[in-house]
Amino acid sequence: MEFDRIQFYTEDAATSRDWFVSKLGFQTTANYANSHTHSEVLASGNICFVLSSPLTSSSPVASWLKLHPPGIADVGFRVKNIEFAIARAIAEGAKLLEPIQKGINAGGSFKRAKIAGWGDLSHTLIEGSGDNSLSPNSAEIPLFTNIDHVVLNVATGDLSTAVNWYQRVLGFQTQQNFDIQTDKSALRSRVMVHAEGGVQLPINESASPNSQIQEFLDANQGPGIQHMALQTDRIVDIVADLRSRGLPFLPVPWTYYKELQQQQNYVPKDWQEIIGAQVLVDWPEETPAAMLLQIFTQPIFAEPTFFFEIIERRVALVNDVKVQAGGFGAGNFRALFEAIEREQMKRGSLSFD
Repeated sequence: MEFDRIQFYTEDAATSRDWFVSKLGFQTTANYANSHTHSEVLASGNICFVLSSPLTSSSPVASWLKLHPPGIADVGFRVKNIEFAIARAIAEGAKLLEPIQKGINAGGSFKRAKIAGWGDLSHTLIEGSGDNSLSPNSAEIPLFTNIDHVVLNVATGDLSTAVNWYQRVLGFQTQQNFDIQTDKSALRSRVMVHAEGGVQLPINESASPNSQIQEFLDANQGPGIQHMALQTDRIVDIVADLRSRGLPFLPVPWTYYKELQQQQNYVPKDWQEIIGAQVLVDWPEETPAAMLLQIFTQPIFAEPTFFFEIIERRVALVNDVKVQAGGFGAGNFRALFEAIEREQMKRGSLSFD
């Protein structure tokens, strides 16, 4: 299984397209419309986004936007055997939204179907050749190469049920557990990884009434996708580029790097550049060169809901074997949580007391 198209529902697809192009460096690859919905297709590396907005009140996008602010409505997965995947999903109680359909595009033949996911999220499953028209024609080097992971927030008490649903219906397995507690709030997270392929789907629930997860649920009016990580192999340069485009990031205090240096003996050669870029860093003691670097944007829509993560997983050579940074880094996870808490305080949704 791999990530396929990610579909955003927005109020104006053209305006959203311009934002993704100017702020994130995506390229427009196609657009289409029917009697009720307008869609723009964007790409960067192997990443494909579809931005859809309503043309009439009969559009499913219009119905969705009555319930939620703009955000991700569908997370698409590419599968090896769609008949098997759909049969399994239905047998485990998933609701079939669109039956298997066959089609032909510039990349060849394909099969596609859609099931209901958690809450109002849906999952489109695709088997077959990709559409070459989704690849940008420009020789420009893309800022991002792949989707690293997508994060789902669920209501308090629903974490175990949601984890079980994705295990049974789509074949995910639990890889990591995080239970983060600060003086102000708390959350619980379970990192789901598909048994076949590299798809990672962390699922979070609030463990306190004023946490960032609860703020998201309130603003989103229910569960949904909180953020997506875009992978790059040159994060310091990319962050500088994105900042020059006016993309705002969550600030990281100097104390974070001071404490990190006190805890770790390893210092990467570009340490000062990393600090200057305000990128979070995590590395295992046994292979410190296999570093995990992360930075997080401010919410991209008017409500404090969806945001992007930029991530680089560096590779170290250990006994002539390449080792890539894995996981999510417990230290970084807490640092992110605390950074969002500081933003909550600015918004007045989290008390200093």
